Amino acid sequence: MRERRRRLTGRVVSNKMDKTVVVKVERLQRHRIYKKVVRKSKKYKAHDEHNKCQVGDLVRIVESRPLSREKRWVVEEILEAGEQ
Repeated sequence: MRERRRRLTGRVVSNKMDKTVVVKVERLQRHRIYKKVVRKSKKYKAHDEHNKCQVGDLVRIVESRPLSREKRWVVEEILEAGEQ
């Protein structure tokens, strides 16, 4: 069952909450009429158990059971540290 969970990669844009980070995931999508590549982004709230993530970190998040009203993702690993 664990292998079926979705995984996304994105940047941490906020870590002001306790044990929660906001991760911005960007994807590229081609416009169906004009054929121009458009950058789309979405923000996800993810659980960070040990408060290790800093703003600017590149992280991989994995889908999980609902942890709160808006949290359905957990930080799996920090791929790259930010500038701080």
